[in-house]
Amino acid sequence: MDRNSDVPTPQGLAFLGAVAGGLVHEIRNPLSTMNVTLQLLQEEFPEGDGDDRERRTARRLKTLRGEVSRLEAILDDFLRYAGIRRLDLANSDLNRVLEEVTGFIHPECARAGVELAFYPDRALPLIPLDERLVKQAVLNLLLNALQAMEGQEERERRLIVRASLEDEYARVDVIDTGPGIPEHLRERVWEVYFSGRRTGSGLGLPTAKRVAEEHAGTLDFVSETGKGTDFVLRLPLAGPTRPELTEAERA
Repeated sequence: MDRNSDVPTPQGLAFLGAVAGGLVHEIRNPLSTMNVTLQLLQEEFPEGDGDDRERRTARRLKTLRGEVSRLEAILDDFLRYAGIRRLDLANSDLNRVLEEVTGFIHPECARAGVELAFYPDRALPLIPLDERLVKQAVLNLLLNALQAMEGQEERERRLIVRASLEDEYARVDVIDTGPGIPEHLRERVWEVYFSGRRTGSGLGLPTAKRVAEEHAGTLDFVSETGKGTDFVLRLPLAGPTRPELTEAERA
């Protein structure tokens, strides 16, 4: 840490990232062992077979294995959020990037009974992007929107992705027709590990926001209770400014 500042230095961030990665690795190994062991036990107690005791055991094994899988997913999300990384920038067609992401998630939308629509803007120029990270950010927004609309069979469920040109930015709107974000929770949306769902990791939206900021862009939202939410991602047409390398990074 710089003794004149509370902001970690690049070297300090790299060290913390390495420590976090090592910790995740140490946790993941026993979780993998537990998962394999539980799978073998499930084979000994097939669900629906045997007496009441064996059926109860089968249900509990299924629950345990589901929790182990959830912990593994949280570790993966944490690594994606906390990882120290450099942007791999290339002049990219944002319309194509969005088309690939919406194409990827389309089957899941169809299974959930959600109508998905993508509206490109052919006037957008090529933009310096890290395509992998931008795809991850948009996918996180889409998954968040899908989860927001779960259990709304009585209402029309639509998910809209729209690209547009806004001044010196490319704008991406991810709009859902879910219940909206309650007023008292809106300030907590970007908190790490905050989630309105028991099974959520609470890292999807913070990760998307971090990707936006790494590109010198922004991510915010407009929400109306009972009507839905619009997450707005803005990416500068000129791309992110490249900070000067530190002495340690030059070495």
